Amino acid sequence: MASLHLIKLCVGADRVEDLLEWQAARIAEYRAAGQEPLPVHVTRMWPKREAELLDGGALYWVFKGLVLARQRILRLDPRDAADGIRRCAIVLEPEVIRTAPQPRRPFQGWRYLPAPDAPPDLAGPLGDGPALPPAMAAELALIGVY
Repeated sequence: MASLHLIKLCVGADRVEDLLEWQAARIAEYRAAGQEPLPVHVTRMWPKREAELLDGGALYWVFKGLVLARQRILRLDPRDAADGIRRCAIVLEPEVIRTAPQPRRPFQGWRYLPAPDAPPDLAGPLGDGPALPPAMAAELALIGVY
């Protein structure tokens, strides 16, 4: 079985650093409450292709029209919301890995991302050196330079 990934807009974050800060704050809250200190993204829909996602899949994050980072999916947990609707908590590995920028048009929710279509990782857990401004990275990615 080949790995399958998810892709999701990182709403409210302009940069990978915004995601890192938000997740660090949530992890601190989880620790203080005696809960498992892992980042979680809660979504309304449960992926039907769960087995493929859990076979090495990752959640790829889109920032301002560019895929720039990913996190490995550890598991999917049921999560009951206050409205009585069961949701899917995507439990992620804490390490955020920067990827080569890949342009993406806006979409709602999450989408499956086949492994061959996923952008490659940049060197090291957070890439080498500072990130380019998103607009510049997008232009370079469009012409195949970055």
